[in-house]
Amino acid sequence: MAAIEVKVPQLSESVSEATLIQWKKKAGDAVVRDEILVELETDKVTLEVPAPESGVLATIVQPDGATVHADEVIATIDTEGKATAAAAAPAAVPAAAPAAAPASFSAPPPAAATAPAPASRAAPVGAGADASAAADFDVIVIGSGPGGYIAAIRAAQLGKTVACIEEWLDPAGKPRLGGTCLNVGCIPSKALLASSENFEQARHGLAEHGVQVKGVTLDLAVMIQRKAAIVDKFTGGVEFLFRKNKVTWIKGHGKFQGRAANGVVTVEASEGGKGGGVKSYTARNVIIATGSKARHLPNVPVDNKIVSDNEGALSFDSVPKRLAVIGAGVIGLELGSVWRRLGAEVTILEALPTFLGTLDEAVAKEAGKLFKKQGLTIHLGVTIGDIKSTAKGVSIQYKDKDGAAQKLDADRLIVSIGRVPNTDNLGLDAVGLAADPRGFIPVDEHCKTSVPGIYAIGDVVRGPMLAHKAEDEGVMVAEVIDGQKPHIDYNCIPWVIYTEPEIAWVGKSEAQLKAEGREVRSGQFPMMANGRAMGLGRPDGFIKMIADAKTDEILGVHIISANASDLIAEGVVAMEFKAASEDLGMISHPHPSLSEVMREAALAVQKRALNM
Repeated sequence: MAAIEVKVPQLSESVSEATLIQWKKKAGDAVVRDEILVELETDKVTLEVPAPESGVLATIVQPDGATVHADEVIATIDTEGKATAAAAAPAAVPAAAPAAAPASFSAPPPAAATAPAPASRAAPVGAGADASAAADFDVIVIGSGPGGYIAAIRAAQLGKTVACIEEWLDPAGKPRLGGTCLNVGCIPSKALLASSENFEQARHGLAEHGVQVKGVTLDLAVMIQRKAAIVDKFTGGVEFLFRKNKVTWIKGHGKFQGRAANGVVTVEASEGGKGGGVKSYTARNVIIATGSKARHLPNVPVDNKIVSDNEGALSFDSVPKRLAVIGAGVIGLELGSVWRRLGAEVTILEALPTFLGTLDEAVAKEAGKLFKKQGLTIHLGVTIGDIKSTAKGVSIQYKDKDGAAQKLDADRLIVSIGRVPNTDNLGLDAVGLAADPRGFIPVDEHCKTSVPGIYAIGDVVRGPMLAHKAEDEGVMVAEVIDGQKPHIDYNCIPWVIYTEPEIAWVGKSEAQLKAEGREVRSGQFPMMANGRAMGLGRPDGFIKMIADAKTDEILGVHIISANASDLIAEGVVAMEFKAASEDLGMISHPHPSLSEVMREAALAVQKRALNM
């Protein structure tokens, strides 16, 4: 017989082992090319292994429940055989080798073909080109950040043929999925925040627990390596998910070429990065998910050595003695906190006259007090003047809130003055689109652009530049393309600042609601009155809840505390379901737990907190 081996596909760079969950076929069964033979499960996801060729499943080498590894043989297919009348059950032990030496063949990773057949289902009204229009893909996503890769996966789950174009290259020149968030944003910054918190805790926070630690030292190189390993695991995980969901990854820069009369859109990809060739692909729908980049100061070059944005600030090769940060927003506070914990003297310059002005006033006031106590120096209402940098440091001329001239000398500078959409060099004009003066692509409530079949999500459209907002929009657009009717309540999207303590909120602040003429009641409960917070040694902060004075509907939840990023989820769920503060006050919460403070804040709205 002509035998072909079925092997475990390459899982990802960070995953090499899987559990064989269930065979879909028995030895002796007829199989056709690309038919699913078996399910494998890793610590991340479940994936399916297809048949590499048509024929008969001759032998099953590994039974259900076996632990298998990448490139391991798990079955053989006889491409010339015929199915038996009564197929044998899966072998409990490895079967004997077939008489003929099998050809070496790895089961291809489950990726979509480059030119799939058109979908059989007609395109829904308002979507892109009709299914009868010839195209390489149903959906092409430009960008693989949280919005892009989630949109691609959800579209694939809904039966669409999907490709995702991504140009990101790591410092070694290797293509990477995940965009800013996974490579130089959310994930690596939270890794460094956690590491720096542990370092500070070892130096200053363990003694009160009776744990005496002497001679604590910092190995910054190991800390940076840990961050890089986490990035590798997650970017590799996205690549694995693409294979699992049969999403084709096209490496290169995506750019529109044009849109045909039948609605089919042509997108080119400059493959292989800079200097690579250009290849064109067609799709019935295109989702723009190209994210954003750091805003830089004019005439202040960012070299990511002396003057850095968020990318360079995640990879310092040493701890600066004096660190200047321009911008007291989310990124400035988080990165400033990292390097302060590791030993830097951190000074933050903020142009706005108020600290964290978008937050509820009570939370912003508490945060300012705690950050000052920790050692962050924050100057508000400043006007930045000349900035001069040399190989040894940087000098910043500025005027303080009273107009007096000041100078700040530092070893390094982090510029964190916001982000701008990545909408340049997309060829928007080729399909009749244009960005607004700030670089955003105008869309409706379902992220549809003015051109049918072209959508935009995440940082390139209105709303907060948050990864989870982009993810929600990616799911929504995929479902809109499928003919469903999803929606997003943008008022229920939470915000988080990952300082210590963390800050999180959802809904509106008390000042915003009062400015709208809304009658409200609020309740606030401190962490210092919570047994779990005291036991953890993290009693700072509180939870504040705001509700309508007449209906008691929850209108905002504002937290500054340990684990605020987790606690806020309860407030999000409550607001999505239009819950009243009374509802949360009636729900049992585990004791002792930080979540009890949410219940107490809800009860405090009715002026009936139990433990205060």
